[in-house]
Amino acid sequence: MNLYIINYLTLSKSGDPMLPQSFKKAKPIIDQIEKHGYKAYFVGGCVRDYLLKHDIGDIDIATSASPEDIIRLFSKVIPVGIEHGTVIVRHDHESYEVTTFRVDGTYSDHRHPDSVKFIDQIDYDLQRRDFTINAIAMDKNGQILDLFDGQKDISQKIIRTVGEAADRFNEDPLRIIRALRFSARLGFIIHIDTLQAMKKVKYRINNLAIERVQKEFSKFFSGYYINQGLVYLEETGIYTELPIIKDNPHLIHMLPKPMLSLYSFGEVIALLHYLEDSVSIPVWTKKWKCSNKIKEEALQLNTSILDYTRHGLTPWLVYKLSNKYFEGFIRLLHCLNSTTVLTLNELTETEEKLPIQSKNDLDFNGHDLYRMFPEVKKGPWMQDTLSKVEKAVVTGKLNNYNNEIKEWIRWNPPEIN
Repeated sequence: MNLYIINYLTLSKSGDPMLPQSFKKAKPIIDQIEKHGYKAYFVGGCVRDYLLKHDIGDIDIATSASPEDIIRLFSKVIPVGIEHGTVIVRHDHESYEVTTFRVDGTYSDHRHPDSVKFIDQIDYDLQRRDFTINAIAMDKNGQILDLFDGQKDISQKIIRTVGEAADRFNEDPLRIIRALRFSARLGFIIHIDTLQAMKKVKYRINNLAIERVQKEFSKFFSGYYINQGLVYLEETGIYTELPIIKDNPHLIHMLPKPMLSLYSFGEVIALLHYLEDSVSIPVWTKKWKCSNKIKEEALQLNTSILDYTRHGLTPWLVYKLSNKYFEGFIRLLHCLNSTTVLTLNELTETEEKLPIQSKNDLDFNGHDLYRMFPEVKKGPWMQDTLSKVEKAVVTGKLNNYNNEIKEWIRWNPPEIN
């Protein structure tokens, strides 16, 4: 392997490296580790994003110190993956993943190595990583350690595996989808050798827990370069290994062109269901093992899209759609129809003008309704009547006053079976 060490950071007037604030906050962790004679580096995505001048997310640290050493050196440590050398160090109200340098054994479950061997040098630790752009380390002074030409691939916008591509993908097939995700988010091309290996071993995706696949595809669809990612998704045929889509391959060709970024998996499910409504949202979310939160989001978005295509923007649509999904609703409308002119401002203004924000705001409740019909047994008719009152108030057909609601019910008596 080639060894490249460069001093990438400029210095401030005081002579200190001009580290971004997120690295400065984490620097005391490396200081503490080095103080006790161990090595430590910033690694992975945080270094990649720094070199790309992107916003930096989680800060990960690799070290020659064992997990037990880290537990001894820090007062607040969470042993999240201690058997694989990973712990979480809490520092200054932030969490930092700290992992011991290691080499991996075989991957019989195609996810976790059957065994790991902790080592005291970082070079072989970097060698086990997925892509060259993620196999770059940086010390606390800003010196870059690049053994696999990761900086060159960053500058040329190339996604390439570290070492033999088939080996990396056989170890963990999720890396196949991660390659798609990085292409969609970074706009990088996938190196031909890496691409060919993705095609060759894509069937191994079936060995993955669908929750892991879902998480990666959620990030994939949120990529700024999603259209490039979709080209690779289609070219590799990876979609033929995905739940539901493999049985409905035409869905890939039905996706809008150009495609807009979708920021949640609930939005993705709502779009796919809209394109192929023979597969219900509950089936989508069950097959992809989505949370109830994702299911609820997809259901609300789907209902709102159908309402909008039939009736346009109405108070009832805005009332039924949670405002936390407003932006996703607009994204989907623009994705399905590029000429859509609806704005977030229109949604929020409509919401502000609603006479009530929830059923609890009604000047009438179940007790009032029962007192109007004391001789009738309680039952589903009560909920049905209250729902009709709710819609009449929201749509402006009825004022939210107790006496007016009672009068309205007398003229629109409940259907009691």
